[in-house]
Amino acid sequence: MALLGKGMLITLTEVSARDERDYNEWYNREHIDERMNLPGFHRARRYVAVRAAPKYLATYECDSVDDLGTPGYLHTLANQTPWSQAVMARFTHFSRFTLRIQVDQTHGVGGALATVRFVPDPRRRKALVEWLSEQALPKLIARPGLLGAAVGENDLEVAHAPLQDKSMDHPRAEEAEWVALIEGTDVAAVGAATRSLFTQRRLRPFGVETAPTIGTYRFLFGNQR
Repeated sequence: MALLGKGMLITLTEVSARDERDYNEWYNREHIDERMNLPGFHRARRYVAVRAAPKYLATYECDSVDDLGTPGYLHTLANQTPWSQAVMARFTHFSRFTLRIQVDQTHGVGGALATVRFVPDPRRRKALVEWLSEQALPKLIARPGLLGAAVGENDLEVAHAPLQDKSMDHPRAEEAEWVALIEGTDVAAVGAATRSLFTQRRLRPFGVETAPTIGTYRFLFGNQR
């Protein structure tokens, strides 16, 4: 099964150790279910870091990246529940990506996840998508312990919509960062395979000037409709 839509929200969050219990209860009992009831949203999953920072990652699959900039969605962001307000006030890290999915070669749901963040030259978008779709990812996900992969480009206009609406406070991005998600059954295998492929040398032809940021995670909880 492919992703449940062509858009994805990714959030990276962290809280202090003393707040983690309430944070995890909020995520599992309120936040994911609340988001799944929004128009266009279909599935959410959350992960905890094995080798990454910040500690927690969540993905939300939706019909289109445009679902992440609608008036209704922005209204929800600006009118959080009391529990959400209390938990989010204690975030020690928060960043978000509103992805337009460029490549989807996923297969089911894996318990292990690797993420790769990098900034290519926008003029090399077509060549990058072709390389990922036809060469890099098919070979990668054929390895033992791996299941599938997807890659998305952060849509800056949608990403900045909450800032314009003044409903959230986070840094304004100036470059379109890409995020690759590689899923599998074994964290070590997924991480090793991902690090072997997504090197700066391999990404340099696509205008990537700095080393990609790679993290590995294990699955915690998800829900869908």
